[in-house]
Amino acid sequence: MLSSIAAELSKDGGTLILLHGNADADAVASAFAVQQSFPEVTIGVPGGLDRVSKVLAQTLGIKTTEDVARVTRKRLLILDTSGPEQLNGDFDISNAIVVDHHAKNAKWEHAWMYHCDDTKSSCSEIVFELLKSAGKKPTKESALALLFGILTDSGYFKFARPNTLVTFSELMGTHKIQMDEAMSLVDLETDISERISQLKGAQRLKYWKAGEYIVAVSQGSAFEASVCKALLSLGADIAFVGSQRGEQFRISARATQAMVRKGIHLGNLLGGVGSETTNGGGGHPGAAGLTGTGDVEAILNISLESALKLLRKM
Repeated sequence: MLSSIAAELSKDGGTLILLHGNADADAVASAFAVQQSFPEVTIGVPGGLDRVSKVLAQTLGIKTTEDVARVTRKRLLILDTSGPEQLNGDFDISNAIVVDHHAKNAKWEHAWMYHCDDTKSSCSEIVFELLKSAGKKPTKESALALLFGILTDSGYFKFARPNTLVTFSELMGTHKIQMDEAMSLVDLETDISERISQLKGAQRLKYWKAGEYIVAVSQGSAFEASVCKALLSLGADIAFVGSQRGEQFRISARATQAMVRKGIHLGNLLGGVGSETTNGGGGHPGAAGLTGTGDVEAILNISLESALKLLRKM
């Protein structure tokens, strides 16, 4: 499949890459590597970039656009997006190429081409395979971006698989990149607003026990993923944090690696909740998200019950 995708991207006519809303570093790195390797590629981010990927784009001079309606293109490439609901806007996916590494999603089956490898810790690893199948060597800038994408999506190797380390080493060797170059590419201190969100999340948390396991739930207004990580550091095994913006909600979920090794897959869990509530959810075993329309407290309760059922079986 990757060789067919590479052949299509090599043709004339222009390619628009679409990334999920609030696109992270792995998504932006993957898009940048494709842009540097194939002709007439535009990176579309109608849902914007997160704080880390904004700095990554500034550091490496990655050009993106939020106004995708004006982009002239022959084909659509969707990267690092677990489901159509994560895209900001309505797009015809029947002529789209989708490359992803989250849990496989039946909603992408109507896409023109769909390559999903959930054995990979990051989309950056798949894009490196795509370049190799096209016989293309990444530029040093795109190699650095891919390395950083792997680092961030693997939790700086905390969630890495053996093939992640092999790919990372091979990428370093393409331009003799040293570890400190990749690690220090984006160096951000946690700003005060994020720290306040973590404290408010801890202040508002509720928790439930299932045997020897603890599930924590909280609500906030920003930095949901960061608050989840803070709750894990306080002792939770699984954490759900949600926010409400008008009729729209957003939920992040995180689990410890111990939970993942015991069989917890938050991407599948939130994917199920998304299907049950007509929303879009998915992600990795230890990190997932859910977005859509509805009452965040109700959706959090459904997510909680789903997690508790799994833990009781364990």
